[in-house]
Amino acid sequence: MESVTDAIVVEGVHKRYGDKHALEGLDLTVRRGTVHGVLGPNGAGKTTAVRILSTLLRHDEGRAEVAGLDVRTDAREVRRRIGLLGQHAAVDEELGGRQNLEMFGRLYHLGARRAGVRADALLERFGLADTGRKPVKQYSGGMRRRLDLAASLITDPQVLFLDEPTTGLDPRGRAEVWGAVRSLVGAGTTVLLTTQYLDEADQLADRISVIDRGRAIADGTADELKAMVGGDRIDVVLRDTARLGEAALLLGGGVVVDEDRRLLNAPAPDRMAALTRAVRALEDAGIEAEDIAIRRPTLDEVFLSLTDKTADDTEVAA
Repeated sequence: MESVTDAIVVEGVHKRYGDKHALEGLDLTVRRGTVHGVLGPNGAGKTTAVRILSTLLRHDEGRAEVAGLDVRTDAREVRRRIGLLGQHAAVDEELGGRQNLEMFGRLYHLGARRAGVRADALLERFGLADTGRKPVKQYSGGMRRRLDLAASLITDPQVLFLDEPTTGLDPRGRAEVWGAVRSLVGAGTTVLLTTQYLDEADQLADRISVIDRGRAIADGTADELKAMVGGDRIDVVLRDTARLGEAALLLGGGVVVDEDRRLLNAPAPDRMAALTRAVRALEDAGIEAEDIAIRRPTLDEVFLSLTDKTADDTEVAA
């Protein structure tokens, strides 16, 4: 029976290639109308999971449903309800943007008139209306990926899979794709996003799953994941390296000292109150700080901490 709240449900999914486990009991739940990020190192199983959920690959064990349908037994109907944007461009560079979208529409049996109407609507939606007849080879990287994204939406899918959609793009191109993804979710599309760019997941994802060695090792909002590696911290850069030790004592326990960068990193359990205490203590002692700021852990730190722990566990088990 189709769930009211969940667009994707994965339970205990395994995929093997001979003796190699690409997925080893993967669990994943994606709520409707959200962006769900999937993070993991190379070889973690991200692309394998997307290929299974988009019916391009059959899993060996477990249950996988998309839009309330089993991806193995209802594969044809699943394909009617999804869109897929892979890591590599799917459009023809010799054709114009509109010609590409019309071609995709015809491939999906929309008919010539309906395909043309859909192409025009998508070009307008992604800010490509004035480039519709220009050959794609003349597009910038960001424009090409926006056209790829438009092509993946030709059938107005309920669920869209984005497999590392901004790989190789410059910051402007990435921002263009991010804006397009936000507009999709605002219109009700569910997006599963795999990425190696941690800032991308931080910017776009409502929830994030971290996978490593074919299984999920953490799941939550960005803030929940960041809290797993510790609370807020204060960074203090001193002008005088010789006073690092003295300043560390003033800031209390749990201080990390980086002499090369003249940096002190201290816990800040009560955020602004801790920052105020640190500023006053340094001023009273006559210790000059070049910079002082409070910050939260980054997704980079979460990712490294979680995947390092997985590697350690594997080594111990071995």
